[in-house]
Amino acid sequence: MNEESLGRVNSFLAAASRRVAVGEVLDVTPAEIGRELGFPDALSTARAVRALIARKRMEPAMGSYRLLDDRPVDAGEREAVGRPPRKPRATPSGAPATPSGGEGSAAYSDFGRAMVDRLLDLGREVATLRASTRQAREESRAARQDRDEAEQRARGLAERIQALEGRAEMAESNLRTLLAAAKVKDVPSDARVSDTEMEAILGVLKGADAPEGDEA
Repeated sequence: MNEESLGRVNSFLAAASRRVAVGEVLDVTPAEIGRELGFPDALSTARAVRALIARKRMEPAMGSYRLLDDRPVDAGEREAVGRPPRKPRATPSGAPATPSGGEGSAAYSDFGRAMVDRLLDLGREVATLRASTRQAREESRAARQDRDEAEQRARGLAERIQALEGRAEMAESNLRTLLAAAKVKDVPSDARVSDTEMEAILGVLKGADAPEGDEA
């Protein structure tokens, strides 16, 4: 146990001894004590409780924990609660059985530490997946906005092209009408165009370039 973990364990034990006497059951949850002490997360509180149980300072009781001893935990103090031995697995005939106890068996604290480390790894993986999902959602939203803007620009250009085509058709129709009227008149090809006819032609050409509200 490192110094930081030892400090949290003794802080939790001191906070528990201030609330209840030895032999009594805590009236609050370990999470509340951990928040009061400013522990960084719930796993730190769980590790402190597990270390106190392993060194017989506390024990589970009545849905909570009973304070057994209020003496601080020493740095070199060994755990008193070990992991119960496993039953030997069934092995094929002739194969040696794997021992489940003895010096090579993992202690209860090792199993708990492995579980806590695995929970931390899973928590980090979940956080990474959530961040990736959030980033993908933002990118998808930005892509939809770009698509909507492109569609709006395309619709605006299509409407403008349609308006220009209508104005071009109207100008062409006016010119054809004017040319047809000129052919009807018995005027020599080299005759000078009068000012009135010239104004009429200019009026037709200007009407082709005028906005839709002025064409009428």
